[in-house]
Amino acid sequence: MWDILMENLGTVGVSIFLLVILALVIRSMIRNRKSGKSSCGCGCEHCASSGICHSQERTRKK
Repeated sequence: MWDILMENLGTVGVSIFLLVILALVIRSMIRNRKSGKSSCGCGCEHCASSGICHSQERTRKK
């Protein structure tokens, strides 16, 4: 078991690093979504899809 791990230590290290980065990105996306921030990073004034993205918010406000 340890022989296989030691032979592939570089691959295991890079894989763990990438999984940590992926987890941080997902956590950031979830936090942004819960706080109501836009996922595209720009305003919705001129966005053609603003009615699709924010349709639930508009129905809640009415």
